[in-house]
Amino acid sequence: MSTEKNVQTVKDFFAAIGRGDKEALLALAAEDIEWIIPGEDWPLAGTRHGHAGLADLLETASKSIETSTEPREFVAQGDRVLVVGFARGRIKATNKTFQDDWVFAITVRDGQLTSIREYVDTQALARAAQMDASGSA
Repeated sequence: MSTEKNVQTVKDFFAAIGRGDKEALLALAAEDIEWIIPGEDWPLAGTRHGHAGLADLLETASKSIETSTEPREFVAQGDRVLVVGFARGRIKATNKTFQDDWVFAITVRDGQLTSIREYVDTQALARAAQMDASGSA
């Protein structure tokens, strides 16, 4: 596919995220997609594989975090699309807010996302997810 079509596929993916449209997200993701979110000590960190992993990530996200994601720039070459953006949100368990500048490195093949690697402010997210010593936020 052309670079322009790959960028449009990624834009469609972010639009589906914004709408909370799980079916559209799964349709845009390859069966063997790999999604890597670095970090520890916050709910979404880890590596997920396939549609089951994507569905698990979406479920975990809806239960643990409220966020608005704003993709601001799309940079593409071949099958790779880098998306530069900003998010703000709240970790539900702690009621703590965060702001996060991020980059997603996405691979698109045959009109579907095959790989997503997030580069996020893991420290800001871990801080927002951290309970104090008494077990409260």
